[in-house]
Amino acid sequence: MTQAKMKIKKGDEVIVLTGKDKGKKGEVLVAIPEASRVIVAGVNKVKKHNKPTQFSAGGIEEKELSIHVSNVALADPKKGTATRVGYKVLKDGKKVRVAKASGETIN
Repeated sequence: MTQAKMKIKKGDEVIVLTGKDKGKKGEVLVAIPEASRVIVAGVNKVKKHNKPTQFSAGGIEEKELSIHVSNVALADPKKGTATRVGYKVLKDGKKVRVAKASGETIN
């Protein structure tokens, strides 16, 4: 199976479209293109129980798990609403990502 190109990158502001965190906004902390998944700050949080070891005290740790990239959409830089991502080649030959809703370039 060939890997699909992910249009969402690390550092992007995204909106969750489905699931228990629907409507939440957050920044992409990690992009995992091999699995088509992203880890978003403050989204899909779980509690992990850790056993104490020689080096750490253990206890309950709260962390974010990955979410499939199809369940998030890029937040439009202009309005802040969900938008799709397109590509555009500038006059100087540079290829940039563009928000489909407003036409703004995404850094």
